[in-house]
Amino acid sequence: MYLQRRNRILRQSAALRSLVAETVLTPADFIAPLFINEGSGYRQEIPSMKGYYRMSIDLTVAEGKELWSMGIRSVLLFVKALDEVKDNTGKEAWNKDGLMQRTIKAIKEAIPEMVVMTDVALDPYSIYGHDGIVENGEIVNDATVEALVKMSISHAEAGADIVAPSDMMDGRIGAIRAGLEQNNFTKTGIMAYSAKYASCFYGPFRDALDSAPGFGDKKTYQMNYANRIEAIKETLMDIEEGADIVMVKPAMAYLDIIREVKNAVEVPVSAYHVSGEYAMIKAAAQMGWVDENKAILESLTSIKRAGADLIATYFAKDAVKLLN
Repeated sequence: MYLQRRNRILRQSAALRSLVAETVLTPADFIAPLFINEGSGYRQEIPSMKGYYRMSIDLTVAEGKELWSMGIRSVLLFVKALDEVKDNTGKEAWNKDGLMQRTIKAIKEAIPEMVVMTDVALDPYSIYGHDGIVENGEIVNDATVEALVKMSISHAEAGADIVAPSDMMDGRIGAIRAGLEQNNFTKTGIMAYSAKYASCFYGPFRDALDSAPGFGDKKTYQMNYANRIEAIKETLMDIEEGADIVMVKPAMAYLDIIREVKNAVEVPVSAYHVSGEYAMIKAAAQMGWVDENKAILESLTSIKRAGADLIATYFAKDAVKLLN
């Protein structure tokens, strides 16, 4: 049989497949999320995220040094606030001596070149577990935005390179950009959670920070997972308001959205490989239903192939070890 074209020629060896691969993962693609807890020498596994931990500042710094040595250049910080500092104003979020602020300073002192990104949302500090201030059972927008601006400025003062608003309040990117400019933080970037969907895949994360909503859900501010065009609208608005990087969250169930956003914008696109997606792979591997290592690399490659320039993932360290 004569064939003019044999596509399998370029698939016949690992070397050839690598040579013509269209998508290549590198350690520089990854953002490593870190969960910080008060205390010293504290390290506790998150029950719903096997192999992932909440750590005190000292151990978080040690983790950051290891990540840096592996080629991972960015961390995204989340804090587990003590119950006694939670209220309905979120004021602990801009406490200059707060857990987030102390962590930022410690990491930047120990690893100055590490790109430190910080979560900007009120849910870790809220007695209601919501991303905003609550009035009469409603999550109010404008008062929340004012709080988020204070929070972002506080993070910038502590040394954060990039603030990452994950709240989905209207107008918060423009307000944060204005606040940073007015306070002379002209080098602080904004990574906007632009298309953050109201997803069931966040469950383990909420366990990690004890930030599950105390009533209702987050569907009045996070996006409806049935919508696609809305994601583009939200993203373009965030860019107009001053976002430097935009994000789609979750990642694996939203690969189409990542591609749509990538095609529509001219700024870097990030995607968050969320806790539920991590937990599913871990659980299936534990049962022997999938090969964990192969699932990690295939999943992350699919996210990058879809258009993500940066990937926040709990598999960052595992992926780098596998790539090496």
